[in-house]
Amino acid sequence: MSEISKIDQNLIIKKVDNETVNIQINDNEMLMNIVGQFDQNLKHLSQITNTKVFFRGNSITCKGNKENNDIFCNAIKFLADKYFLTNTIEKEDIVLSVKKNIEMEQSNIKSFKQLIKTPRKSVIARSEKQSDYIKALKENDIIFSLGPAGTGKSFLAVSVAVTLLMEKKIERVILSRPAVEAGEKLGFLPGDMKEKVDPYLRPLYDALYELFGADKIDKKIESGEIEIAPLAFMRGRTLKNCFAILDEAQNATETQIKMFLTRIGENSKLVVNGDPSQIDLINKSQSGLIKSKDILKDLKEIKTIEFDHNDVVRHPLVSKIIKAYQKKH
Repeated sequence: MSEISKIDQNLIIKKVDNETVNIQINDNEMLMNIVGQFDQNLKHLSQITNTKVFFRGNSITCKGNKENNDIFCNAIKFLADKYFLTNTIEKEDIVLSVKKNIEMEQSNIKSFKQLIKTPRKSVIARSEKQSDYIKALKENDIIFSLGPAGTGKSFLAVSVAVTLLMEKKIERVILSRPAVEAGEKLGFLPGDMKEKVDPYLRPLYDALYELFGADKIDKKIESGEIEIAPLAFMRGRTLKNCFAILDEAQNATETQIKMFLTRIGENSKLVVNGDPSQIDLINKSQSGLIKSKDILKDLKEIKTIEFDHNDVVRHPLVSKIIKAYQKKH
């Protein structure tokens, strides 16, 4: 049975009157995931759609005006699609399900065409630009992604990279970033070079562990299939059969980014991620991210994705904070 027919069979929506809609969900696992622990998902949906929601048995009743009822029903359809494809519904999906750009005809299985399946969870695009970004990561050899924190730049790149590794389409994943000092000199930090640099690479570790599990990732790191190194270690190398990600590239100079990009070898992909608004260099004018993007803008082989606060997928307040700072500057 196809996914679409499963959804049609297990999700039945009936209009009771002008202000009431009844939703019947016949798959108990899907019902529990949509409703959430202690009905938290329904309560959240009720609040952000300005509807009154009642839940009993396998039936959800929504009361509100027609427009709000439609938004609520489309949100439930979206969550059903998400569940059937990934077997999970996360907190972020609740907000995503009621975004204004999700309309009836979009709220079906096609919304997830850029699905990334990893061992621990399946990752979907949560905005149009994220969808474009995932497509670029799969199809282009060099990708620039610029934008604020929380837009999924690093997380999605790591997802695609390690998925390709697991599928044996590449031999190695290299994760790198400039070891820019933030208050402490690297030389004064304890440990060997790896231990000194690891704190700077923690967001990449977090993404790896969340998607693939600590044991599996640690084994890949020990075998050399996943390499985590500061940008300076890329000099003089040729990267073949690999997926290399340069994170926090706003803290790399133009010369350093050029060095990284010219490492590309056969069957390799290079990703350059950064947030131009968070430069930690003492002399901010030395940042080469924007400069490199502009220099290479006419090369069709290089794809650039520019995110903004609308693409933030963390707590909704993060987007408002970013927007407030953008207005000030």
